[in-house]
Amino acid sequence: MIRCLVTDRRRLAGAGASFDHARRLLLAQLETAVDGGVDFIQVRERDLEAGQLAALVEAALSLARGTTSRIVVNDRLDVALACGADGVHLRADSIPTADARRIVPNGFLIGRSVHSSGEASAAEGTDYVIAGTVFPSRSKAAGAAVLGLEGLRAIVRASRAPVLAIGGVTADRFDDVAAAGAAGVAGIGLFLPFDSPTPAP
Repeated sequence: MIRCLVTDRRRLAGAGASFDHARRLLLAQLETAVDGGVDFIQVRERDLEAGQLAALVEAALSLARGTTSRIVVNDRLDVALACGADGVHLRADSIPTADARRIVPNGFLIGRSVHSSGEASAAEGTDYVIAGTVFPSRSKAAGAAVLGLEGLRAIVRASRAPVLAIGGVTADRFDDVAAAGAAGVAGIGLFLPFDSPTPAP
């Protein structure tokens, strides 16, 4: 089963943590994930300006060098290319995959978020899609729409690329997700090593 860690340094470190403390915790988490053989790390720190994001991506690439873990950057194709990342993960409403494919090198991964079978069937040329939200998740507001396993199955049927399930996916749901046809899982909370943040020193 493919595993994709999606980063969220603020959730990892807790409210009020300094940037430096959150960054240290995040890099420690990524090192553990790489040592554990995680397939993809999606650097998804959408509030960072390009320079800070690039520095974080470069640190992640350094941790993953010589391993099988691949580093992809959430939506910032410019940063991904400038840093020599393994790929980019596009939002559902981002640029068309075909447009991105024209400017990236051979072997560069392009993933996309999808929320319906229609979006999945339109995601032509992607290397993988992440489908969500499958189950209720802490990352989404209470009452937000979820796909459920039937919605996930519909996306798997519509997609030509491997599908990773995201949103409320826990280890006890892996078998159900696999039975729905997903090739793997992605998540934030799924990879958190503790339930509460580590306080800053």
